[in-house]
Amino acid sequence: MDARPLTEPVDQRAAKKFERANRPPVDVGKIFVFVLIGIIGAFILSIFGFMTVLSLGSGQAISPGMLLFVAILVAMIVFVVSRLAKNRVGPTDRYRLSQFAGANGMTYLNSIPDPPLPGMIFRIGRARTSSEVVRGARPRFVEFGNYRFTTGYGEDATTRRWGYVAIKLDVPLPHIVLDATGNNSAFSSNLPATFDRSQKLSLEGDFDRYFTLYCPQGYERDALYLFTPDIMAHFINNATLDVEIVDEWLFLYTRDRMTTPDAATWARLFGTVDALMAKLDQWARWHDDHR
Repeated sequence: MDARPLTEPVDQRAAKKFERANRPPVDVGKIFVFVLIGIIGAFILSIFGFMTVLSLGSGQAISPGMLLFVAILVAMIVFVVSRLAKNRVGPTDRYRLSQFAGANGMTYLNSIPDPPLPGMIFRIGRARTSSEVVRGARPRFVEFGNYRFTTGYGEDATTRRWGYVAIKLDVPLPHIVLDATGNNSAFSSNLPATFDRSQKLSLEGDFDRYFTLYCPQGYERDALYLFTPDIMAHFINNATLDVEIVDEWLFLYTRDRMTTPDAATWARLFGTVDALMAKLDQWARWHDDHR
């Protein structure tokens, strides 16, 4: 992996030229949220300022309850803004990613509307868009990307974000999901799909502490053939990644950004993909004996 484009100083003129030629689509949802936060913040400060003036004029102290209320609202606004900033990819970052892709024999795409991928996260909501996409074609097709979609309408509209890796397989395999327990809540999985308890398969060793494996009934032996202890041990080192096999695709999912200018993140991703590549030739010899 040539990580120099991620760490070397950026030619700002080249970055601006790249940004003009590859300007990403406007995220209307994000603009709406920022405007709404600005209006709410201005309203709160105006009310608080007005009440402060009245209190000072009457010689009364400001209510502790009011101070607590304002503090909570301000903390909520700061939290939302910080979450939005975390998911923001700036023009310099996009330029770095494009140069990184080129230096490693890959290609870069700023965005892909409604990506034609069969994974579970790509079949939900509307305004589905992959962004900051890095693709490789050899030894097989692999795509790293950030992804967002919107659910709900009006006040209930929510933009959900994922990072993913998509790897093309040689043959269609059973629909298998490896749900990492480390990124779940206390009550449910973070994945946007539910699975029947009868599809749950216990793994060898202590792998059940880290992952829950779901597969179609009758394919239990096939799942254990595909997810051998050596490949499961590697997944434990990346225990926040969920895995899905569907049709001729293998997907890795995370709720964080997948494509990022952080060289250490790419080193981990390349290590994971390299470990999988070593097994995919073996997976290609799998035959569905249930049909």
